[in-house]
Amino acid sequence: MTAVMRAVAQSGPKVLRIGVVQGGRILEERIVKQRIHVTVGPSEKAMFVVATQNLPPTFRLFELIGNDYWLNFLDGMAGRIALPTGISDLSMLKGQARRTPQGAYQIKLTEDSRGKVVVGNTTILFQFVAPPPVQPKPQLPVSVTQGATSIDWGTTMIAAFSFLLHFLAIGSVYSDWLDPVFDEEVSVAGLVDSMKSLPPPPPVENKEEVTDDKAEKAEKAEKAAPKAAGGKAGGAPGKAGPMSGAQAAALSKELDNFEMATIGALSAQGPATAGVLRGGEVPTGALDAAAASGAGVSAGGIGGLNLGSGGGTIRPGMGGSGLAGMGTTGKTGGTGGTGEVKKVEGPKGSANVGGASVSGGQVSNAARVVAGMRAGFRSCYNRGLAENPDAQGSIRLSIKVGPGGEVQGVTASASGNLPGSVTSCVQARAQAAQFDPPEGGSAVVVVPVSFVKQ
Repeated sequence: MTAVMRAVAQSGPKVLRIGVVQGGRILEERIVKQRIHVTVGPSEKAMFVVATQNLPPTFRLFELIGNDYWLNFLDGMAGRIALPTGISDLSMLKGQARRTPQGAYQIKLTEDSRGKVVVGNTTILFQFVAPPPVQPKPQLPVSVTQGATSIDWGTTMIAAFSFLLHFLAIGSVYSDWLDPVFDEEVSVAGLVDSMKSLPPPPPVENKEEVTDDKAEKAEKAEKAAPKAAGGKAGGAPGKAGPMSGAQAAALSKELDNFEMATIGALSAQGPATAGVLRGGEVPTGALDAAAASGAGVSAGGIGGLNLGSGGGTIRPGMGGSGLAGMGTTGKTGGTGGTGEVKKVEGPKGSANVGGASVSGGQVSNAARVVAGMRAGFRSCYNRGLAENPDAQGSIRLSIKVGPGGEVQGVTASASGNLPGSVTSCVQARAQAAQFDPPEGGSAVVVVPVSFVKQ
């Protein structure tokens, strides 16, 4: 690079080349391409920053006066300079230097001058060199600039036709001129005809909740149906007449006497009586009536039971005031009769729901929703009686109602000898309830439920 610079024909004055050395290391080297003042000092505005307290913030070390550079130095500076008269120290040049108003010494430099100036622990080296050649402006290659200024018409035409075909294809897809003609009148008429041919919708069945009372009525009706049918087909050759009220009362009385006599025929001790009392198939009232009845039960003839008010042994075909007198009921003496099988059911339960108390917020339909749970609670208790016929007690429910009226949690506290299935069933029934939104955002509904066996 230096050889090239020397080979180039120089035009104009030389420029300064300055290097800053500190602690034996070159911190900075710069060629001042323009002939301007060169300043040093601790300020950031100086051209060369020198960390020393002996200099002003921006001290003009090389000052341009006219077309010549002048070296300015102070008393605290040292160094050596090569001048046309020879190499001299700065201390020796103070006598022939001129003073500036700021108190600095000034020495005129030529283009062949060079040297060093020591400021504290920083050494500033300088010399005059030819200015570097002006770098040409960077330009793109001709091949690149030629492609940017000219147009490739072949590629341009291919791209234009490609865009045209694509736009035509997209436009044909989204246009409606390819769609078939749609006759609205014909379509509406066909729709009306198809609606006329549709079958009518099936009737909506309203499923009513089957309560215990309705189930008992249905069971009684089913029992009455075979009884009526048997009454008509009971007599074989003869025609059986209708049963009067007195005959029905007598039949009912004889059946009650037969039931009490059967209970009395059981031994006072043994598995038979224990099974009757434990199973609970015979009502307790019937036992009390048997104990208070005057119709005794005694051993009769050939292993028979002395039943009825007459105390005689029942034999088929014999008349009497008891069940023996029920041999014939027809007018013409038929031998067939009408019988009824009485089904003894297990104990039934009753669920009594007390008044619900609400805390934390007002729930408008709390009483109505709690009353609607009574049938479900009774069903849970009846299933529990199938496990333990002596089960009875009470459950205290604490129902937590959320902001939307939904049940967020149910706590059940049971007492008595109720099975665990009854408690879980009642808790699940309360969990499925839905209340009106409480006024305070949430509420707790406390419901006491007592279960009594009937």
